[in-house]
Order: sequence, then C-alpha cells, then structure tokens
Amino acid sequence: MIKTNQKGFTLIELMIVIAIIGILAAIAIPNFISYRNKAFCSRAESDATAIQAAISSYFSEPNNTTVSDTSLNASPDRPALNPSNTFSIATSIPANSAYKITVSDGSGRCPRSQTAHIYATYFGTSAAASWRP
Repeated sequence: MIKTNQKGFTLIELMIVIAIIGILAAIAIPNFISYRNKAFCSRAESDATAIQAAISSYFSEPNNTTVSDTSLNASPDRPALNPSNTFSIATSIPANSAYKITVSDGSGRCPRSQTAHIYATYFGTSAAASWRP
C-alpha cells in the first residue's frame, strides 16, 4: 500500500538550509573575533582612564605631592585593572608638567598596535593619547 499523504522535508531542502546557515556563520564569526579583539583595546584605554581617576584621588590628600607606580599601588586609591594589563607612571618633560601613563595590553590581542600593544596617555597639562607600535 502506497501512502500518498507523507509529510517532511526533502534532502535538497535540508541541504539548502544547512548551506545558508554555513554562509551566515562564515560572515558572523570573523566579525565576532574582530569585535572581541577591539574589546581588549577598549579595556586598556579604560584602565588608563581609571588610573587617571586614581591619581586625581591620590592627589586629593594633602600629604601626597608626587605619585609613582609603587605609591599608587600601595594607596587605597589603586584602581581595579584587568589582571593581564600592566601600567606604569612616568613624569614627562618639561619640568614635571604632566604624568605619562602607559598601559600594556597583556592579552596581545589588540589590533591597533601589532607589536607592543601599549596605550599611552597624559595626566596634567596635556591631553594627548595614542596607541604605540
């Protein structure tokens, strides 16, 4: 006896759906990786901003007249940074007009700087910031 009322998908229909899903995945996965890598850059930049805020808070106490890496780490004003990122504070020239804050992206995934992954900004009279190779 032949059943005439069979329901379901044919093999061709299933193959077309799988091909469409594959094409969409081929487009979405590289974009996702790019967005994820840019997030590492943003994290380093936000760490530099957090350090600037910590320095402002550090200088709000009358006894604190200069700041360094060790003094900021020892103070209660130390910001919570990404564990893989490291930072350093240096006095810039001329005449201690600003503090140079550098944050190194420890993940190595930031695409803005392919070699060193270092973000540098200034706290003081200058507001320049940039990624360095």
